[in-house]
Amino acid sequence: MTLSEVKKNPQVLEFIKETEKTLAALSYTDHGLRHANLVADRARNIAKEIGLSKNNQELAAITGFCHDMGNFISRGHHNYFGALLFHQVFNNDFEPKEMAIIMQAISNHDKSQEDMSFANPVSAVVVLADKSDVHRSRVTAQKMEEIKADIHDRVNYATKECRLKIDKTKKRITLTLKIDTNFVPIVEYFEVFTDRMVFCRLAAEYLGYNFGLVINNFRLL
Repeated sequence: MTLSEVKKNPQVLEFIKETEKTLAALSYTDHGLRHANLVADRARNIAKEIGLSKNNQELAAITGFCHDMGNFISRGHHNYFGALLFHQVFNNDFEPKEMAIIMQAISNHDKSQEDMSFANPVSAVVVLADKSDVHRSRVTAQKMEEIKADIHDRVNYATKECRLKIDKTKKRITLTLKIDTNFVPIVEYFEVFTDRMVFCRLAAEYLGYNFGLVINNFRLL
């Protein structure tokens, strides 16, 4: 089973479609196909860059695509719902070990800091791919007054560039952002993303890397 095959599954596509609608109704940033595709591509690239096997690269990409699809059931505990849905849809399509890796990685991507732990590299890769997605293209609100009223929308809208770079020589994974400080002060980024950056640091450390953060050419981590 490959990512291209998973992307054709009508149940998965419907779950993501309904997630997009549900979270838009709740005024959340994008968790639909744009986010799913970006996280899948980023997860594959990270896994490839750090030297994971071809199979783990594929598992990371598949997990990245499916990680948020449980949101249409409930925002709370969507990570667990998503893992169970994946098992329900693909139970006969993966070896037991592969299924366990994917389910664990889906469930692990949105835990509390106290519960965040890693037992396989796919989980760590998906956390990095997911939590590093901050960009104005994630904003679903249409009116500027709505964007300015919500801190998540403000921070994402102000972020004009987002890149994740792997330096195998220095063993460093760096997230580089360009944020329009005329739209939001940098402190608002940390109000929203501090926990997510901690998760990225923990994920990078599990993979044997340091995590760095650069905003507007200033290295902060």
